[in-house]
Amino acid sequence: MDGHHLHRIGRYGRSLRRFWLSSLQAEFEYQLNLVVELLAVVGNLVGSLFVLRLLFGNGASLGGWSWDAALVVLGLYTLLDGFTSCVLQPNLSQIVNHVQNGTLDFVLLKPIDSQFWLSTRSFSPWGLPGIAAGLALIGWALMQRSSAISPLGLLIGVVLLVSGALILYSLWFLLASLSIWFVKIWNATEVLRYTLVAGRYPISAYPAALRLVFTFVLPVAFLTTVPAEALLGRSSASWVFGSLAAATLALVGTRLFWRYALRHYTSASS
Repeated sequence: MDGHHLHRIGRYGRSLRRFWLSSLQAEFEYQLNLVVELLAVVGNLVGSLFVLRLLFGNGASLGGWSWDAALVVLGLYTLLDGFTSCVLQPNLSQIVNHVQNGTLDFVLLKPIDSQFWLSTRSFSPWGLPGIAAGLALIGWALMQRSSAISPLGLLIGVVLLVSGALILYSLWFLLASLSIWFVKIWNATEVLRYTLVAGRYPISAYPAALRLVFTFVLPVAFLTTVPAEALLGRSSASWVFGSLAAATLALVGTRLFWRYALRHYTSASS
């Protein structure tokens, strides 16, 4: 990597730090939001645990998953939901407003990549309780297992979790980009978020038809179940490479689609 690319990466890193510091300063003026978010996270987690217990019933497994293993899946979902609240929702929800108000013109004129700016300009700390709760649940569930987690399994699990986060980002950004043509597309992103609730539970717990949908149409399996398999030490090479390939294709596809959308964007000043 030459000096030009290193300088560019450093510039974007500094921009990201400034973006998030300014967002945190603004957000901490409303500290009551932290209490509200904590209560919401606890309520959602308790509700999810209750439903999961009902799904187990009197059985010892759910779709071949033990109680502790299923908790890892739920923990990963809680973590990704916190990531959504921290980064995806506060940023991508604004794309629609930029298109409606014509302020996207100013974003495109900035000396920084427009997709980077739109995806990272804001950071909400109120999703951090969800991330912390997800990590705590994952750690607790893994400690309840008789077999210790291997360093390789942990590394693969983290890599697949990052891949799942990138897939989730790509889905959100793709839908938000549709606001170039359909101004009220934000309702679709809310539908997406509620659809992804299916990731709270192992994919094998669903009927065969839904398993196909949640793997090849709406890749919920790659968000939680596949990383959980790795953390539990039972991942397969095909699923690992499939997750990495899905993340790569999602990112490249999102980038190409954004460029295509901009070619069809009608400037507010034109």
